[in-house]
Amino acid sequence: MTTPHDFAALCLLSAECEALKKSVFTGAHDKNVLRAVGVLRLLGGKTHLQIETFTADGKARHENLPLTADGQARLAQIAAGFTRINLLTTAGDAELKENKKGERVFLGADKLRRKLKAGVATSVAVIGNNKVKKRILSGDEPFLKLLGVSDENGRVYDKKGAKFRQINRFLELIRDTLDYLPKDKIRICDLCCGKSYLSFAVYHYFANVLGLSVSMTGVDLKSDVISYCNEVAGKLGFQGLRFICGDVAAYESEEKPQLVVSLHACDTATDLVLDKATKWGAKVILSTPCCHHELNHTLNCPTLSFIAEHPMLRQKLCDAATDALRLKLLEANGYRVASLELIDPDDTPKNVMLRAILRSKPDGDACARALEEYRAARAFLLGGEH
Repeated sequence: MTTPHDFAALCLLSAECEALKKSVFTGAHDKNVLRAVGVLRLLGGKTHLQIETFTADGKARHENLPLTADGQARLAQIAAGFTRINLLTTAGDAELKENKKGERVFLGADKLRRKLKAGVATSVAVIGNNKVKKRILSGDEPFLKLLGVSDENGRVYDKKGAKFRQINRFLELIRDTLDYLPKDKIRICDLCCGKSYLSFAVYHYFANVLGLSVSMTGVDLKSDVISYCNEVAGKLGFQGLRFICGDVAAYESEEKPQLVVSLHACDTATDLVLDKATKWGAKVILSTPCCHHELNHTLNCPTLSFIAEHPMLRQKLCDAATDALRLKLLEANGYRVASLELIDPDDTPKNVMLRAILRSKPDGDACARALEEYRAARAFLLGGEH
């Protein structure tokens, strides 16, 4: 027997697939209620199902339901108060109807459920804070399929959802820097590239989305990974993308890159990346550090012992201090800097993006002051060592 819970489960499935256009609730049991409409909204960085209920006195009230078991249970309660609900999605529609005996039938539900699970739906724009959420990648890109992020239908695998959101967000942050980068031909380096999800995404964005002529190199120490990445690049026909096995510190680019990116270079490898990028004079540097062990091992600051004596707080202190020192050193090299949130901390704790944009005319005095501040802070943390 069909129940409001069946509707709630299918509605949330369509929401999780980002396929829900809207749900329309009519024929309310409560005569003071005219109708209700459910749409997706981005609130606090997370997608919710927003139910707007219209009443006979001309008012409307909103209720935001999370895409969780609790949200599904509440949606079922709301659905029980209506005799007709239309579920409209990019994969098709379904209709829940209740007759005078209170019996319900869910027309089109099975077909819609199969389509959603097969990943054939296209994503809808999710509105939040008066802005439309539009991802650069859809999931259907060939490189995502070859790298195992999405299936042959372009549906992102559940276990790869965080990775998909991560590389989309990285591309959004790159998009914010386009005014500082070349408009026709660009040289890019991805240092400590690893399996290179980011390398393929960045190359695709500049070459296929923006239509630039791209020369890009990924560098990493793992020979098997580099061999795999070159093979994938060949299959994709990414002629301007190649991968080199080697030490980042020793790598030299024949052509100085305008953009240097790095995702989760471990510990001091991030410092190697930033040093290399600044020596090249890269226009834009985007780096997301990984672990921060070095300062944790060398911290020698009696003034901060009240924090450092607690291991968890010591690590958080060292994480923040390390990245702040990196930004100050970039500032000393003529960059305008910022620390940004990459994605939701629930997806990964490695969530800080260091962004540096080279000033067109660096102020020598300002750079000197930043360098002195860097040296003073470093000495403070390391017990006098410069």
